[in-house]
Amino acid sequence: MNKTLFRTRIKFCGLTRPGDVRLASELGADAIGFVFAQCSPRRIEPEQARAMRNALAPLVSVVALFADTPAAEVREAIRQARPTLLQFHGDEDDAFCRGFGVPYIKAIPMGNAGTGDAQVESAAALQARYPNAAAFLFDGHARGGSGGQGARYDLKRIPTGLDKPFIVAGGLHPESVFDAIQATLPWGVDVSSGIESAHGIKDGEKMRRFVEEVRRADCHLDDDDDSGTSCAACGR
Repeated sequence: MNKTLFRTRIKFCGLTRPGDVRLASELGADAIGFVFAQCSPRRIEPEQARAMRNALAPLVSVVALFADTPAAEVREAIRQARPTLLQFHGDEDDAFCRGFGVPYIKAIPMGNAGTGDAQVESAAALQARYPNAAAFLFDGHARGGSGGQGARYDLKRIPTGLDKPFIVAGGLHPESVFDAIQATLPWGVDVSSGIESAHGIKDGEKMRRFVEEVRRADCHLDDDDDSGTSCAACGR
């Protein structure tokens, strides 16, 4: 596979400590995620998000994550965290997701509690159902479940033909992200449990290694590529 040379975006999700926010920024993460979903062990209150946002470096985005969260709670989280993007993991429809005046990402569950092989809609069906989504995120949780569990799935099941950017999540960690990028060529990757020592507690060394592996994938050229093109991520 000939890889289009561009920089894969990195999102570190489920941050709960200002120090982790600052380190994520310094390591080169493009976005950090604050979780407001009731079902998540990484859930924080809007006031906590406002305080942690002060640790954010310039040019790093905030993503606010929800799952079937009441509209009033979504609005309060937006007011406090001032996110660049919203991310919805529940059964929200397009009208709800776009109703807050902030661009949104729609998470698509790729797992099934019984078989681990849920039916995935086609690219056309997803885009028809969520025409205003800025991007789709494919995660390993089952429908009705929560993300951030490190659940893996067959990356070949990600629908082809998407006109919108897509983000890969689920089961990613420093040892797996290189292969995931090479297999799918995503716009971005999203990781939570794969860089943790405990729920919501990020491990600095794992964070650093994850970024290094993403950049290695970005700079990886096929052995038979003699086009003379250079890597957009590292200048090689």
